[in-house]
Amino acid sequence: MKINAVSSPRMAAGLALLALLAGGGAAHAQSCQEDFQRLTQRRMAQIQALNNLGKAGKGKMDPNAACPTARKLVSIENEMLGYMTKNKEWCNIPDNVIDSFKQAGAKTRGFAGQACTVAAKMKQMQQQQREQAASGGGMGAPPKLPAGPL
Repeated sequence: MKINAVSSPRMAAGLALLALLAGGGAAHAQSCQEDFQRLTQRRMAQIQALNNLGKAGKGKMDPNAACPTARKLVSIENEMLGYMTKNKEWCNIPDNVIDSFKQAGAKTRGFAGQACTVAAKMKQMQQQQREQAASGGGMGAPPKLPAGPL
């Protein structure tokens, strides 16, 4: 399962890089470009990890594996958004690029929330099954069979 938010952030990242190259002095642009490129590479590695999970599950993603990966992606996107917001003027990042990235981040947070909710429910169900099995399958203790000659 591929994340639907992938195409918009890629576009936002591309637009931001263009804005970095086109705006300000060369030193500003170079510094911004390097920082943003580093953040983008980290983000794309997480997206690839999620896509690999989807491929491994033949289109169905294991929530237990997806949850931590998606949370890390959310963290990286939050870091990127913070960088973009903080350095908006310095790096000449247009408002529409930041707004697009915010929208993409909301989709990623929604996906991560769903994956982690399902993973938590699965963990709870597994725990209940273990408890039932430990207590005799939920039917009380097994009956004691007679011993000795009949």
